[in-house]
Amino acid sequence: MKKKNFQIARYVVFDFLAAFLAWLSFFYFRKKFIESSLHGYEIPLELDNKLILGLILVPVFWITFYAITGYYAKIYRRSRLNELWQTLNTSLVGSLLLFFALVLNDNIANYKDYYIEFLALFGLIFTFTSIFRMFLSTLTNRAIQKSKLGFNTLIIGTGDRAKALYDELSNTKFSQGFFIKGFVRLSENSTTITNLKAPILGESSRLEQLIFQKNIEEVIIAVEENEHHQLYNLINQLSSLEVYIKILPDLYSILTGMVRMNNILGTVLIEVDFDISSVWQRNLKRIFDIVFSLVALILLSPILIVLAVLIKFSSHGPIFYKQERVGHKGLPFKIFKFRTMKVNAENNGPQLSKDNDPRITSIGRILRKTRLDELPQFLNVLIGDMSVVGPRPERQFFIDQIIKVAPYYKRLHRVKPGVTSWGQVKYGYAENVEEMVERLRYDILYIENLSLSLDIKIILYTVLIMIQGRGK
Repeated sequence: MKKKNFQIARYVVFDFLAAFLAWLSFFYFRKKFIESSLHGYEIPLELDNKLILGLILVPVFWITFYAITGYYAKIYRRSRLNELWQTLNTSLVGSLLLFFALVLNDNIANYKDYYIEFLALFGLIFTFTSIFRMFLSTLTNRAIQKSKLGFNTLIIGTGDRAKALYDELSNTKFSQGFFIKGFVRLSENSTTITNLKAPILGESSRLEQLIFQKNIEEVIIAVEENEHHQLYNLINQLSSLEVYIKILPDLYSILTGMVRMNNILGTVLIEVDFDISSVWQRNLKRIFDIVFSLVALILLSPILIVLAVLIKFSSHGPIFYKQERVGHKGLPFKIFKFRTMKVNAENNGPQLSKDNDPRITSIGRILRKTRLDELPQFLNVLIGDMSVVGPRPERQFFIDQIIKVAPYYKRLHRVKPGVTSWGQVKYGYAENVEEMVERLRYDILYIENLSLSLDIKIILYTVLIMIQGRGK
């Protein structure tokens, strides 16, 4: 982690320096050519307050823009060609934003000067940034090749294919960055050879525990052909964990076109991509969540106060109800709600609410129908535990029951849970595990089609349900 943070810091410093030099050069270009052409004489260069402010704020803009677009994520996992392509795209878009914000109001002698200014701005930022980044990327690649830098890796499989993979990765002239910590056996009955050159750390049932214990970043699946039927459950087990998953392909996978080459010299591996959206989309969603929640809490504050008073004086107990739920990456958090049930409603253990549930208070019944009991969860959104839209979080007690029927439930933990969800809009509150599994279909569809426009549609439908009091 320290190495990764240091690497990110290096990129940030070099990107800042590149943006500083690019803006300084662009300032010189405008004075020397654009303004001199307009006035008919050479404009002297002066270190004025406007230039100094630009040399600070413009690089800050670029660093923020790179962070939002996800450049500083996966800092070790880009080829230099991908690095160059991403730099080209961000330079183009960022230059357009700067041009319309700061340059378009320039006084010019000819409209063609606008095109010249934009090309100069784009060319300078791309040139300086790409030079510095290529330098850093080359250093990083050499560190990986010399095994000075790498990723803790597990190999799942204990047969001939796993051994052959280990031998190939260990005997290459240049390291691919896999620091292999050991093997994991699928089960007691799995094929296991005796001359493995790294320890067998345990079985796949302990996979999550091993990943945390060994600080694993990469998992390579290299099971035998007679064990392929277990791949689905294995990948599903890994889907909620923050690891990169690769599969050693067999001949069938290669012949059917499943394997796409992205590494010419390295071992051929299929990469399993669980990223539901790009980094910039996730950042945009987070910005939307924060702005929406702040506006909602401010505008609805009179209603929140009235509801708090009604709850306090209508029944014995606290105004708010806190309960542990399982959220993003399978981590527990405390969810906030307006209390809608009598105190000690779950003395006999976790229970789902039903129609005409005697535990629900008179005010609570109205709150549930209108979904107003969920409003305090905008605080969870601001804290970062939840999103405005996402699969509804459940308690571990019920998750354990759901997974027995639908093991793919763990996929929901790839995103933050939401104040409202497509499943809740379509199905409402579930009264039993069967209904939870039924609602799960809509939540899976949501994460497979994740977009800001879909979030807005779900919010609008939720508001409509609240107004009509159709909350189930």
